[in-house]
Amino acid sequence: MQRSLPVQPTIVLLKEGTDTSQGRPQLLSNISACLAIAETLATTLGPRGMDKLIVNERGEAQITNDGATILKLLEIVHPAARTLVDIARAQDAEVGDGTTSVVLFAAQLLKEVRYLIEEAVNPHLIMKGLRQASQLAIDRIKELQITVDKSNPEQFRSLLIKCASTSMSSKLIHSEKPFFANMVVDAVQCLDQSDLDESLIGVKKIPGGGTQDSLLINGVAFKKTFTYAGAEQQPKLFHNPPILCLNVELELKAEKDNAEVRVDAVSEYQAIVDAEWEIIYRKLEAIEKTGA
Repeated sequence: MQRSLPVQPTIVLLKEGTDTSQGRPQLLSNISACLAIAETLATTLGPRGMDKLIVNERGEAQITNDGATILKLLEIVHPAARTLVDIARAQDAEVGDGTTSVVLFAAQLLKEVRYLIEEAVNPHLIMKGLRQASQLAIDRIKELQITVDKSNPEQFRSLLIKCASTSMSSKLIHSEKPFFANMVVDAVQCLDQSDLDESLIGVKKIPGGGTQDSLLINGVAFKKTFTYAGAEQQPKLFHNPPILCLNVELELKAEKDNAEVRVDAVSEYQAIVDAEWEIIYRKLEAIEKTGA
């Protein structure tokens, strides 16, 4: 007679107090949570989309209609709804726009398949159908795509300005679209067109003035002049200046902790001070010889 093995207890690797549920009711609950998020974002979509005023727990207020920003500020904790947050972040990182649209599109797909879940259709069968529909959509997009002709600079620039203007239609600066669209295109065309490293474009914020006071500097701009004696009397604008890049410091360093210099006479101490200044003078003389 074969001896029966003892039944091993089920080990659940979850935090104490964690609630678990599964089955069709949980699927419907997940869909409802995602649709609730979509309803919050729906009113921000399009040129007539409205802004959201969000106040966090610290009382800080922020006005925005950007989908990724709104989802970040809402601090969503529902596991299923968090997937929409991840979708928005991925869209923002990959494309930089369309975060609201991609969330609403995903939520609409969930809304369309909800009745199938209610009719006990196998979720795997639904996923298979969505994958097939996705491939059909991709094939159709490839049929509709056009190739941008860069041989005509004026026509290409006009297309870029239209693209920039479209993305600004739902932003706070929509009334200044022509001004900022041209500025954005100018900034992008300053970059290496084979790389387009957008991190090389910096934005400096200066309080005061209006939006029309914004300007693009094809070079390097500092928010304020360097803080040294006589800095306010120095010119604020340099044309074609020689620039020197150093990997050494031009100042005396503070003594190291617990450092000691023992001397027997005042003249010896003065010799040490003179030697330190001599090092700096040699560096300055070398810089002067370069013409920088």
